[in-house]
Amino acid sequence: MRCVVFDLDGTLADTSADLLAAANACLPGGAVLGPGDALTAFHGGRAMLRLGYERLGRAWSEADVDAAYPVLLEAYRQAIAVHTRLYPGAMAAVEALKSQGFAVSICTNKPEGLAEELLRQLGVRGAFDAMIGADTLTVRKPDPAPYVAAVERAGGIVARSMLVGDTETDARTGVAAGVPVALVTFGPQGAGVRRFQPAALLDHFDDLPVLAATLLP
Repeated sequence: MRCVVFDLDGTLADTSADLLAAANACLPGGAVLGPGDALTAFHGGRAMLRLGYERLGRAWSEADVDAAYPVLLEAYRQAIAVHTRLYPGAMAAVEALKSQGFAVSICTNKPEGLAEELLRQLGVRGAFDAMIGADTLTVRKPDPAPYVAAVERAGGIVARSMLVGDTETDARTGVAAGVPVALVTFGPQGAGVRRFQPAALLDHFDDLPVLAATLLP
């Protein structure tokens, strides 16, 4: 079975506002991160904390980041889907792929429990055949193992699969797994993701069913 694997943050859903709010909640200076920091948000909690500490202009260390990280995760868990929205056409594309016989799966570097909770609150968990998070295995993207697990647990075959993502990490994952990658251009990096040399650029989810059929004939 052919399989399309999706990244979550910045690909299926714009989660940046809720991620940034969680980071601000545990930074001593309050709301130092804003909408312009969406790209940092999609690089993870520790990246947001480091940027926040830099903005505060105080001395800080990785120990401060490590101490604040679980606080950030708990703040995020308690308000995980306040502002988060699925990107336009995302679920219509997923359903169209399924109707064409594709398996659909998620491979994310968000912790598994948080990813499951977010998908549940968005009401879309049941649409996906499998979900692999950052801590489902002992490694995360760009290691190919989580991607392979996402394909195989969905009933797909890696050689007949592709990844839809939004970052260099996703591009590197595709190279490591030996599969084509389509990077979305509607995230914070826009068409700048072209520099990661994906197999394709995806400007809107409406185009994904045809693109998947082309890349995985």
